[in-house]
Amino acid sequence: FKCSLDFLLNISFCVPHSSGRKYHRIQHGQCSYTFILPEGDGGSCREFKAGTPYNANALQRDAPQPEADFSNQKIQQLEHVMENYTQWLQKIENYIKDNMKTEIVQLQQSAVHNHTAAMLEMGTSLLSQTAEQTRKLTNVETQVLNQTSRLEIQLLENSLSTNKLEKELMIQINEINKIHDKNGLALMLKAGFGSVSAEHWLGNEFVHILTNQREYALRVELTDWDEHQVFSQYDSFHIDSEKHNYRLFLKSHSGTAGRQSSLAIHGADFSTKDMDNDNCTCKCALMLSGGWWYDACGPSNLNGVYYRQGQHVGKFNGIKWHYFKGPSYSLRSTVMMIRPADFA
Repeated sequence: FKCSLDFLLNISFCVPHSSGRKYHRIQHGQCSYTFILPEGDGGSCREFKAGTPYNANALQRDAPQPEADFSNQKIQQLEHVMENYTQWLQKIENYIKDNMKTEIVQLQQSAVHNHTAAMLEMGTSLLSQTAEQTRKLTNVETQVLNQTSRLEIQLLENSLSTNKLEKELMIQINEINKIHDKNGLALMLKAGFGSVSAEHWLGNEFVHILTNQREYALRVELTDWDEHQVFSQYDSFHIDSEKHNYRLFLKSHSGTAGRQSSLAIHGADFSTKDMDNDNCTCKCALMLSGGWWYDACGPSNLNGVYYRQGQHVGKFNGIKWHYFKGPSYSLRSTVMMIRPADFA
């Protein structure tokens, strides 16, 4: 306080109050101090009269000891002051709390923002790394696919080339087979094949040469699947040259293999599937298999397909002798034998 208790050196004067109390007021510069005086002391306060010289250093004697209510008032004033200070402190505390709340919220928001920014930065970095790895993997995958595609194209080209080569080889083989088939069977039947002790064909060319040197006879022996044996015999037999298709000539049939001959008596050319010389547009050698003197597919074929027992019935391309077992019965075995007609 700028105003101190130096009021003892200041001017003092009494002021009457309507309540009967008197106040003692002291003026010290700009400060004014008022004291409540006890009641009933009418002469305790001197009257200041006009014209009376003022002594600035004059000391007003203290009033008698105040009563108890003065202390109560003082205590009430102190309590009021304390209450004001308490309210002021509460306001300061509330102000500090409010400011602290704001700062805490700001700090929290700043921390969340910083944390979010860090997370976003980390996520962006991870996404960038992932995108880079994905790009690298995509490049590798593209390279692998390109290599695979090139390999597949090369394999396809090689496969096409191989297929083309195989096709050309098959064409060549077929052509060779055609040439071989065209002449193979006829040549084989011309030259003969097989073993004398087993399946055997003497050969048309050899038989032609042999039967044109002198008169020969032919005997045909037949065996069915019931072990029945029969024969057909021709007293005169010979075949013509290759130029005339090994044409067959027979005379004087006899035997137990049927009431008449199953071979064409009046001359039939020898036919194979590559040398069609029969008298039928149906190509008997292709239909009935094997080379034979078919005439118009005729009643016999001893060079047909061999069928085993149980499968020998109802076979039109089997080994047949029509006037012995019918047109669809395939025989078990046959033998054709020749000898000179004058053999004794």
